[in-house]
Amino acid sequence: MRGKGRCASFPSHNGLSVFFNGLLGHVWAGLLGNFRRKSEQRGVEMKLAIAGKGGAGKTTLAAALARWLAEQGRAVVAVDADPDGNLASAFGISPDRLPRPIAQMRDLILERTGAQDSGAGLMFRLNPQVHDLPERFAVNAAGVRLLVLGTVESGGKGCMCPESSLLKALLQHLLLRLSDDVILDMEAGLEHMGRASARGVDAMIAVIEPGMRSVQTAARIRQLACDIGITRTVVVANKIREARQRALLEQALGGSPILAALPYDAALARADLEGRATSTEGADFAEAIRVLGTDLEREFGTSSSAAIS
Repeated sequence: MRGKGRCASFPSHNGLSVFFNGLLGHVWAGLLGNFRRKSEQRGVEMKLAIAGKGGAGKTTLAAALARWLAEQGRAVVAVDADPDGNLASAFGISPDRLPRPIAQMRDLILERTGAQDSGAGLMFRLNPQVHDLPERFAVNAAGVRLLVLGTVESGGKGCMCPESSLLKALLQHLLLRLSDDVILDMEAGLEHMGRASARGVDAMIAVIEPGMRSVQTAARIRQLACDIGITRTVVVANKIREARQRALLEQALGGSPILAALPYDAALARADLEGRATSTEGADFAEAIRVLGTDLEREFGTSSSAAIS
């Protein structure tokens, strides 16, 4: 059964501190069972979150994977959940078409949550209506619907405020009710995990690059994901120039297998430097994305999917 199982772990690292302070966390397990409706005829929608150390290439992977899935005829929503996100630029969306972050839509937030803009504004709805927001505010990007969440500009982690309430409700709708594939491009660091924004995903994809700091971040991601109920975390290595690098990374991960190794692509590096869309024209990179997408479909995107151990 999906969503069940024990969390495997990477080798422990000193100084790891896990803290989770989310809103309405106790209802998520029930919601997962109540709202997942799978159709064997069309396959099963996949809900995947992508996270990693800054610069590891998580946004590049999110855009490339979302585009590949769309090319296979799947309905895909890509969600930029990184406060410093640039998923739109990875899709090559022009500045005049950039979607406005939901968190900046103050009038909408006040309307849906019932909060007041000033004065006694501590009372607001914890379950605002959000089902129409993806259709209203997503933009088309290479056959993918792109939605930008933005971030709460005030308060601390897990703040109880109208903006946070709306974003949590929207993520709940995307992950538990929407019958499309959802690809979440999460924060480069770990703060998003403390806000429980990755709840409800089928698997967390930890993106690493050659380097121990990246491996340590992946270990933290897996532990934090496990703490909020995500029992499946898979690793994708990026910017791999030689087979030896993959072997060394797997050794650093304590023998945990790497699901896919994406080759270093000079064209991708140039596109990023020049602010152009992520391209999968490079034969080696395109093939790696195809293999990864196929593996993910087999594991999570069919009615007979088996869990990745």
